[in-house]
Amino acid sequence: MDEEPFNLSLDQLRQRTSAKWRVAGPEVLPLWVAEMDVMPARPIVEALRRALDRGDTGYAFGTDYAEAYADFAADRWGFAGFEPARSAMVPDVMLGAVELLKLVTGPGDAVLVTPPVYPPFYAFAEHLGRRVVEVPLTADRRLDPPALADAFAAAAAAGPAAFLLCNPHNPTGTVHSADELAALAAAANATGVRVVADEIHAPLVLPGATFTSYLAVPGGGRGFALVSASKGWNLPGLKAAIAFAGPDAAEDLARLPEEVSHGPSHLGVLAHTAALRHGREWLDGVLRGLDRNRTLLGQLLADHLPAVHWTPGAATYLAWMDFGGEARLGAADGGGRAARGDASAQVGAAAWLLEHARVLLSSGPAFGAGGASCARLNFATSATVLTEAVERMGRALAGTG
Repeated sequence: MDEEPFNLSLDQLRQRTSAKWRVAGPEVLPLWVAEMDVMPARPIVEALRRALDRGDTGYAFGTDYAEAYADFAADRWGFAGFEPARSAMVPDVMLGAVELLKLVTGPGDAVLVTPPVYPPFYAFAEHLGRRVVEVPLTADRRLDPPALADAFAAAAAAGPAAFLLCNPHNPTGTVHSADELAALAAAANATGVRVVADEIHAPLVLPGATFTSYLAVPGGGRGFALVSASKGWNLPGLKAAIAFAGPDAAEDLARLPEEVSHGPSHLGVLAHTAALRHGREWLDGVLRGLDRNRTLLGQLLADHLPAVHWTPGAATYLAWMDFGGEARLGAADGGGRAARGDASAQVGAAAWLLEHARVLLSSGPAFGAGGASCARLNFATSATVLTEAVERMGRALAGTG
């Protein structure tokens, strides 16, 4: 791949018809939804072209995808515990989470989350009829095992309960440590709470950090991990994911209805498998590009938005920025968790920036507790677009835009 993967021009990007580029008008720079501004890895394109040439557009089948992910995890992280025999294909990570929650909880049961966190955690759990319980991250945006242990005990006292773990964490980019995850597992096992880990961002751990799957820690065997090549290789439009069970959760996964496996796209499965098998060099190039963009973003914020607080995460291409230091944005109406079911809806800082800077970010209040003065920025774009977006925000806040 090119040495600089984020080299597409605005003219090229505006030809795309996906949500990222069509929700707002052509004058807006969209840095919101989790799509990367890259061209796909060549092995993915070739796999899809071969499938279309042979008319291979039927239903998904087999364990190739699970085997490819297991091999990737063993090579990348030294973890050999993703066992294809304890796996099931699911349409995507969040629909997989819904199906797993159905296996281990019932209507009215508690589903615990650690805000600020991916808004669909709320929307999907509530639509399922579960009761969402918030256990906020610490001030330095990390898991709080003692608080989780207390919350697990309280939730379990009322009946079955589950914890939706975001690992790595969206929107902060935090990579949970093995010790944190082991403490979480100990608390979950002591109370009977079942852990469902969304590990979709795992391939996007940046250089210098180490990813640990929940299934890899002592006590993690009663949990589930939902994985996908979607975020790492920019394949959200080719839906397919895998649910892996720990050794002590295999019987639960075996109860997954057979029709759930009908949901993944066959072409999606082929694309994700090709990514994991043959797209690793492409991924490494993207990670280098993201690391450069992360450094650039820090420089741009220091120069143009010095009152905005951002702690760089060690994973993902997402920046969780606190605009509370900007007087006019700090007073913006956060609206609670408004718009959590609609990622394009804007309140608080994001709404102000869309109106005054013509930059579209993800609205902070949708991520739950701790998001009122925040917004999420996607820096998986060109240096030109990223620079222009931050400069626009700086000019707007300075009153010169």
